[in-house]
Amino acid sequence: MSEAVHDYTTEVLDWRPFVKPIDLDTATPEQLEALKITPANKKVSDYVLTLAHDPESLLHRSPLFNGIMYGKDGLDRGGRELGAIGSSIVNRCIYCIAVHARHFNQATRTTEIVKEIFAHETAATLPPREQAIFDFSVKLSAFPPAATDEDMQRLKAVGLDDTEILDLILSTAIFGWANRLMHTLGEPFRPDAQA
Repeated sequence: MSEAVHDYTTEVLDWRPFVKPIDLDTATPEQLEALKITPANKKVSDYVLTLAHDPESLLHRSPLFNGIMYGKDGLDRGGRELGAIGSSIVNRCIYCIAVHARHFNQATRTTEIVKEIFAHETAATLPPREQAIFDFSVKLSAFPPAATDEDMQRLKAVGLDDTEILDLILSTAIFGWANRLMHTLGEPFRPDAQA
């Protein structure tokens, strides 16, 4: 069996569940209903098939995730992805970091910010707007009560309005949850290393 990936990367990784995913051929009507909406409306992954063991939670989780990460209004895509990266760095979720660092690079058409975060983790030095977003998501992920009005003012000082700040909180918070699910339900590996 191939080794799990433990280092930061923007490569496309696969995820190997510790719990057997449901089989679509034997899925219950509730599981099939919950699978109608998938994250990003793409193919059904082993991760989502694993979450389908609890169809009631999945039924609500997928539209919530899509609304938070792909909503048209509020914080731009790069900001939401940076919130996800901050949470995933704190929780060291290699799979989520890989996916959302890659999405951040695509949305912002830069790789320098992700390189800096990979090199220095929570101590990364970034441009002012990205620094405020990243620092807030790190603080919110590490110890939520540590986030203060001063942090809100810092986000406003770099141009975020109240709706954008709420989007950042939502993207950071849902990744606090997603990171914990990914860690406990499986592990990342390189697709070409699967044996």
